[in-house]
Amino acid sequence: MEEKIKAALENIRPFLQRDGGDVEFVEYTQDQVVLVRLKGHCAGCPYSQMTIKQGIETLLREQYPEIKAVEAVA
Repeated sequence: MEEKIKAALENIRPFLQRDGGDVEFVEYTQDQVVLVRLKGHCAGCPYSQMTIKQGIETLLREQYPEIKAVEAVA
């Protein structure tokens, strides 16, 4: 599953990079939560939580419904 998630994040990455940010896969937990780290401009952006929930989480859960959530780690 981790490889599928990483591949999906590769599709999201260009949109974040266009705004000076990036996303890094950290872990897929036993609780079916994807942990990611936002980088660059995304790390300190006031809209980062919206990017995680309405962007990354929505796209990943559409492809892989078993994912419960996406959360950012520092």
